[in-house]
Amino acid sequence: MYVAVKGGERAIDAAHAWLAEERRGDRGLAALSVAQIRAQLTLAVNRVMAEGSLYDPDLAALAIKQARGDLIEAVFLIRAYRTTLPRFGASIPVDTARMAVIRRVSATFKDLPGGQILGPTFDYTHRLLNFALMAEGDSPLGQAEQERPSQTPPAHIPHVMEFLNRDDLIETEASSDASPPDLTRAPMELPATRALRLQALARADEGFVLSIAYSTQRGYGRTHAFVGELRIGMVAVQMHIPELGFAIDIGEVELTECETVNQFQGSKTIPPQFTRGYGLVFGQSERKAISMSLCDRALRWRELGEDNIGAPAQDEEFVLMHADNVQATGFLEHIKLPHYVDFQSELELIRRLRSEAIAAREAAE
Repeated sequence: MYVAVKGGERAIDAAHAWLAEERRGDRGLAALSVAQIRAQLTLAVNRVMAEGSLYDPDLAALAIKQARGDLIEAVFLIRAYRTTLPRFGASIPVDTARMAVIRRVSATFKDLPGGQILGPTFDYTHRLLNFALMAEGDSPLGQAEQERPSQTPPAHIPHVMEFLNRDDLIETEASSDASPPDLTRAPMELPATRALRLQALARADEGFVLSIAYSTQRGYGRTHAFVGELRIGMVAVQMHIPELGFAIDIGEVELTECETVNQFQGSKTIPPQFTRGYGLVFGQSERKAISMSLCDRALRWRELGEDNIGAPAQDEEFVLMHADNVQATGFLEHIKLPHYVDFQSELELIRRLRSEAIAAREAAE
């Protein structure tokens, strides 16, 4: 017989206390500080900021600590906090061409103004466990770290796409003065504009976007992309102040931007040329930015006059409505909450159907 397990505030309080104890871990070890998480787990912090749609490294680090390292739970905490913040206005679109670059690579041009800047990356590491990191304290700097040259990139580094644009070899981005819809304040409506799609992809789960992007590379979508440019760096955020009559810098954010170059066979009105895929993400998150740009290009099939081959990456409703990890988590985890009445009705139905089936079989015999 199935019965409901009764509990109450005391049980919930005890669960919270146990959770706090598990989060703290072995008290014989020093507690992990928010400052340490922010300084040493920066890629995790960046992901939480990107998917939480809030640029605040301290709060993202706090959320990671509170969530015991569960990044989706940390994203949930950040989004919940974000809804409590007042809105003072909107910033001017950032100028990524004036980014203070720390990393900038192109897979399409070897020699380009501003140069290739490798920056901090795992791309050239050997993926071997460094057991020296298990030792207490900081390990001594390696020779490469000691001899790291100082690089001062130009104040203005043009985008690689500008070189293709000079010869009309790549589509020209259409400019618009219209304010894009705000996904955090209004429900998503389909079909979505490109601005809304990019907004949804920017805060989407990195793993989901990566899988969809990978599917396009394996043939489930009409994309054969080259990374035109990938750049990471600090960008000034400006806001127009009506009382002053001009814009002022209100801060700066770290961004990862990716533009991909994709083939396009042309149409009745457009000659063959390259097309663009675009990704822009908070922090250093190049895997997410590249994935986002591939998904962006796959979802543009209708506006480019291409055929829909039925690939998941081309299905706007499938991609956009399943990309949000907080929404997906809420719907997924709600099934562990009490469903006693629903289950009892299902149980009674199965028992009745089994009784009817057994009676029919006995009558046939």
